[in-house]
Amino acid sequence: MAKWTAKHEAPEPLEGPVVATVTGGTIIWFVLFLVQLPFYGWFADHGRLWWVWTCAAGAFLGLIGIWYVRGRDAALKRHAAEQAEQAAPAGQAGQAEQAAPAEEPGRSDGA
Repeated sequence: MAKWTAKHEAPEPLEGPVVATVTGGTIIWFVLFLVQLPFYGWFADHGRLWWVWTCAAGAFLGLIGIWYVRGRDAALKRHAAEQAEQAAPAGQAGQAEQAAPAEEPGRSDGA
């Protein structure tokens, strides 16, 4: 059998509100866990206790996911800022620093 190869370029990955999406999913898992807690005995009697612990595991793994995507988002923003600094000519950066008026130390009223 011959190996299949794509005949077109792969599309760019979608970048959306990843942190908000993972946070929302984590909240849903946690709320489902809390809703099922009053019925713990019923779930235990009917052999469905794994439903409760699945929601708890989803909430816990969601916390790990939030930590991960926040770090990823911060790294992407740092990388974009570094790329922007490298793209700007060095002469323009020096002129911008000289054009900005220096504030007096200790004054924050703008006068």
